[in-house]
Amino acid sequence: MSDRLTIALDAMGGDAAPRMVISGANIALRRYPQVSYLVFGREDRIAPLLEKMPRLKAVTTLIHTDDVVGAEDKPAVALRAGRASSMRLAIDSVQDGRAAGVVSAGNTGALMAMSKFVLKTLPGVNRPAMAAFFPTLRGESLMLDLGANLVCDARNLVDFAVMGNAFARTVLGIAHPTFGILNVGSEELKGHESLQEASATLREANLPGEFVGFVEGDDIAKGTVDVIVTDGFTGNVALKAAEGTAKLVNEYMRRTFRSSFVAGLGYLLARRALRKLRERLDPRRYNGAIFLGLNGVAIKSHGGSDALAFANAIGLAIDMARYGIIEKTRADFAALVQRPAGSAEAAAG
Repeated sequence: MSDRLTIALDAMGGDAAPRMVISGANIALRRYPQVSYLVFGREDRIAPLLEKMPRLKAVTTLIHTDDVVGAEDKPAVALRAGRASSMRLAIDSVQDGRAAGVVSAGNTGALMAMSKFVLKTLPGVNRPAMAAFFPTLRGESLMLDLGANLVCDARNLVDFAVMGNAFARTVLGIAHPTFGILNVGSEELKGHESLQEASATLREANLPGEFVGFVEGDDIAKGTVDVIVTDGFTGNVALKAAEGTAKLVNEYMRRTFRSSFVAGLGYLLARRALRKLRERLDPRRYNGAIFLGLNGVAIKSHGGSDALAFANAIGLAIDMARYGIIEKTRADFAALVQRPAGSAEAAAG
């Protein structure tokens, strides 16, 4: 990066904040030395941490605030009463141009509500969506929505497809991404009316890449498509099921290798391969729920993140900002709206 980028951090969000946030920023600084930080939170807790990290301190501006959005605060309450909180002020810094993106491990609902209220949605976007990466047999796939919109109509699903397509091309560097709608079957007649309508629209939308139609649950791990589109209810269930399955397999392997002396020897022989497997499936690699459709970059790190996971979330925000995801998404929606009247995509929005 030739120009210095500034990222805003909510230092008080997350189970292990602010230590985890500051340590994560320090790790990210090694990877992205031309990045500066605006850190919002309680100075008496953050300043001593920065003193131990002189390189980070040199590129960090600390803004003190006493108010913090709690993990149990309802979004509406946080939006109304949290105007001076570390989360809100960090988001405000993106809106007023002081920062290129914001990262927080705090309350998910409050972060989405505040981000939508402050940053607004891009022209043509009805609702923003949460997206995240899934490890697959082919590499990684992006899925959205993951819980921001529990009930979606056809227009919402089409919007999600446009957002995910733009992200895949801009941030992931996939020139011609494949994308599909998650359904109970791959046949064209499967699914409810909203899925059918969204599929018909996307077939005629002529987005870059290839719309493959409907995909099923087992296609997620196969990596059948680069972008998986679904409603927030289904996406969140799929995400939690995948996380639970990963923990189950890890626990089964741990118990198996501890079950006998011979099994322990087998672990020693397979240790290098198992280390590679563990690194490949490490959830810290995929940390960071991406808020797409907003007029600004916002990343939600997992509340239980450690420093490495938070550093990866910061890296994601940096990549989104420097590769121009907002401009690309805005251009794609403008192109969608300008297509001939009477076409399926024009009818969808």
